[in-house]
Amino acid sequence: SFRSDDHELNAVGLLHEEMRRAGSLMMEAAEVARVPAGGALAVDRDIFSNYVTEKLTAHPLVTVERGEIAGLPPAEWDKVIIATGPLTSDALGKAISEITGADELAFFDAIAPIIYRDSIDMSVCWFQSRYDKESEGATGPAGAGKDYINCPMTREQYEGFVTALLEGGKTEFKEWEKSTPYFDGCLPIEVMAERGAETLRFGPMKPVGLTNPHQPDVKPYAVVQLRQDNALGTLYNMVGFQTKLKHGEQTRIFRTIPGLEKAEFARLGGLHRNTFINSPNLLDGIMRLKNEPRLRFAGQITGVEGYVESGAMGILAGRFAAAERLGAAVVPPPRTTALGALLAHITGDANAATFQPMNVNFGLFPEPEVPRDENGKRPRGKAKAPARKRAYTSRALRDLEAWLQPRAEAAE
Repeated sequence: SFRSDDHELNAVGLLHEEMRRAGSLMMEAAEVARVPAGGALAVDRDIFSNYVTEKLTAHPLVTVERGEIAGLPPAEWDKVIIATGPLTSDALGKAISEITGADELAFFDAIAPIIYRDSIDMSVCWFQSRYDKESEGATGPAGAGKDYINCPMTREQYEGFVTALLEGGKTEFKEWEKSTPYFDGCLPIEVMAERGAETLRFGPMKPVGLTNPHQPDVKPYAVVQLRQDNALGTLYNMVGFQTKLKHGEQTRIFRTIPGLEKAEFARLGGLHRNTFINSPNLLDGIMRLKNEPRLRFAGQITGVEGYVESGAMGILAGRFAAAERLGAAVVPPPRTTALGALLAHITGDANAATFQPMNVNFGLFPEPEVPRDENGKRPRGKAKAPARKRAYTSRALRDLEAWLQPRAEAAE
């Protein structure tokens, strides 16, 4: 499944539509291989992969060489796109590490859930850094010393939460992932809970250095902290909450946290074998390696999550490389589009210190202006959410057409 195909109300559906308009081979193949799936776009995997393979092998300007890529391409190859994703061999991984730095290439992801800022109940939660410590550089939306959103727990709430973590359904490692080592900095939260009832309270949920302004005389027994995850301040990451809980269990259990009862998740947690670079540190705005611009990265290795998102980054890398070769201007898509929002996230908006793979979601986009009705009023109640989503998607497709048009004219 390529997930929802609704380009009016869903971010991945919007990405489908943008890719179609940009001439995506992947989306062309998906239409040929489509199978009934309601509002989702699902494909017959054999028809899909055979169609793509046949298109590539029949193309007069494409040569396919099958074999292991054991190192970076030689300098005489000039400009190259690396899109090896989870098939990156150990030898190639080592070569990438040598050119980027050992700490800039990850071999598995440890993903904590991400929550939309506007779904957090701030009548329960509050902004504060532990001990009011100020971060170096950027200041959060609440001001200096207030970089985190804090969710307080009583002893009873904490103990119930730990029990739920221990009893919640978990996904198992696939056979090829079983050699993936845990290290203490990325232990799943349920594994930490297994080490003792108080482990979390002395780890990521420690309440020290924090005062709840809603109840200043009551010391929380434990605190869940959320950290700003993107430059727009629309997404917040659950600190230390990487997990292998099943997705349904995550939403059920994490919504028992005070202030998160109505939390909407932009991304749920997981732990998988994966290979990806720290793109916010390493790539420029047109996906070139900063310290060796002849190399571009594309697809899953750039730190996007999902098949569609990986294909989208391939489209952009290909278009950028083609424009360079033709001597044309290399212009990134507007960040108001799904393509542009994903690109902006991996090439700078995301926090490089905590970078983990991300799928497309409306939290990556700049806020749109929601149209008013004939009485000058904005939609309210149940009409508010779909109106807001349509504002994102209509703006995106309008801006995408403006971006595609001069390139189409140049090609003619």
